[in-house]
Amino acid sequence: MEPDDQHDEGPGAVAGLSLPARVAVAAGVAVVTIATAVHLSMVFLHVAPSNTVSKQHADAIGDYIYPEFEQNWKFFAPNPLQQNIAVQARAELRGPDGRSTLTPWTDLSAQDGAAIRHNLLPSHTQQNEIRRAWDFYASTHDAREQPSGLRGSLSEEYIRRIAVLRLGAGHDAHAIQRVQVRSVTSVVAPPPWSDEKGGTKPVHRVLRWWPVTTADLPEGGNR
Repeated sequence: MEPDDQHDEGPGAVAGLSLPARVAVAAGVAVVTIATAVHLSMVFLHVAPSNTVSKQHADAIGDYIYPEFEQNWKFFAPNPLQQNIAVQARAELRGPDGRSTLTPWTDLSAQDGAAIRHNLLPSHTQQNEIRRAWDFYASTHDAREQPSGLRGSLSEEYIRRIAVLRLGAGHDAHAIQRVQVRSVTSVVAPPPWSDEKGGTKPVHRVLRWWPVTTADLPEGGNR
């Protein structure tokens, strides 16, 4: 092959570009380098022991990490997560004749699972709304379902409004008088080669009925 037929590769190829093209390449490299440095720094501060920097910028770090880059070490041995928690809700409806009827339990977690499955770009809501809402509630209530301070009350409002929004999609939201939420926890079956015993029956955690107020309706609509 003649020298004139050979194509420049590597740094020589970049040097052969026009000035605007070289500037564009340099800018692209700089952006990728900075983005990589920021990402690694955020992940490091998230997983590192608490320190002055991570405490001072906790909100910014959390906003960046969650949900796509969440670090959950329970994915790995020796204690991976071994439970599935499904959040379900039902409503009491008031009909035009004044009679009350109960809806069947609706699996809100299953709705999100169906929306995520085979979806290359699931939304933050589909991935985390129900899961985060239930984690928020569970972490701010005791065994008797009593809230611990303002955060406990806020968690009740949050999950109640999600239930009203979801159930209102299949019914008239203005007809919803009360909602009830429960969790169904089932143990993930161990692999065939494991000596662990299989799971027991699903465990239900049933919350009390919550009255629905105007503020709970989508966009704060009037009844």
